[in-house]
Amino acid sequence: MSPTTLYLTLSFLADFIFTMIFTVSQIYYVINVGMSPLQLVLAGTILETSIFLFEVPTGVIADLKSRRLSIIIGYFIMGFGFLMEGALPFFWSVALAQVLWGLGYTFTSGATEAWIADEIGSSNAGDTYLRSSQWGNAGALVAIPLAVLLGNIQVNLPILIGGAALIGLGALLVLSMKETGFTPAPAGNRSTWKQMANTIAQARDLVRRQPVLLGLLGIAFFSGLYSEGLDRLWTPHLIENFEFPLAGTLTIVTWFGVIRAVGLLLSILGTWIVRQRVDLQLAHRIGNLSRFASLGIILGLLSFGLTTVFWLALIFYWLITMLRSIRAPLHTTWVNLNVDDPQVRATLLSVNSQTDAIGQIAGGPVIGLVGNVSIRAALAASALLLTPVIALYTRALRGEHGRGEGSH
Repeated sequence: MSPTTLYLTLSFLADFIFTMIFTVSQIYYVINVGMSPLQLVLAGTILETSIFLFEVPTGVIADLKSRRLSIIIGYFIMGFGFLMEGALPFFWSVALAQVLWGLGYTFTSGATEAWIADEIGSSNAGDTYLRSSQWGNAGALVAIPLAVLLGNIQVNLPILIGGAALIGLGALLVLSMKETGFTPAPAGNRSTWKQMANTIAQARDLVRRQPVLLGLLGIAFFSGLYSEGLDRLWTPHLIENFEFPLAGTLTIVTWFGVIRAVGLLLSILGTWIVRQRVDLQLAHRIGNLSRFASLGIILGLLSFGLTTVFWLALIFYWLITMLRSIRAPLHTTWVNLNVDDPQVRATLLSVNSQTDAIGQIAGGPVIGLVGNVSIRAALAASALLLTPVIALYTRALRGEHGRGEGSH
């Protein structure tokens, strides 16, 4: 199996499994575990704190030891975390599961993108990232009917099966993943803490040489700052603030399956349009599209939080979902286009994810407290927290333009 085929297959299977879990997890938290808006957001804060603590060390491991090993370890850890979450319907067990999920995620984040960039070349990676988003969306779409079927039998069943499947995916990678494009550091230079300091210093120097990366890290921070409120509160917002049509015919699990399915179809369409119409080698064009998508997310989230009409709320949620699916791979591509040192690519991508985590840690508890008073107000506040990225995108685009002019 070629590296690109394996990467796309991994995107399909991982999103299949995660969607099977996430289709029911928020319903499980609200109805079975009985978590309040503050507890819902605190669970996310615990997750992001784990990411913050582990992101750079695991990114350095991927740079110095093996991308492949890091990715495999990550899927095993995440699998055990979700098994515990589904088996024990208590806030403390959900919180502990977030720690394992966060740790496992940091082993895969950055390392997976860096692995494929090493194997096929960074100049070819941008298109592959967008294709992987499409494949992931397809896997998620296939997973939704299964999650609905299992969730209507028992709400935690998709979580338990998903945890076991993640462990199985790790085993599959043991057998099928190769690593030929990466050369680890010499054995004599593998003092982990020393190398961590050296590698982070290289990443810092890269940011100093290419200031546009600092703006991209700022965008990651505000993206984290706003996202926790949306990710953790959109489900209780719909459950508590709206009356679902056909409530006697369609269960809550079925409704959320339909909502996710439509969102994914729109995401697949949006990503396909971007792949057809955007030159992924032009950083300025990528930045402009990312800025436009961010503005759409801000307006959509404000409207989603404030509307009192059920169908309008769904339309705004679907718009946000589509724009987020476009924006994420574009941001990763933009970061990659500005990295001229492959040796620190995984670490820099991990620092980007860590910056997002810092934003979520900072914004989550405040939004959770607001949510205990009013979920609508919490969602509106989340939208406002994203607004600084418009200025940051504008500034970064000016830096790209100046750097481009200077190169002629």
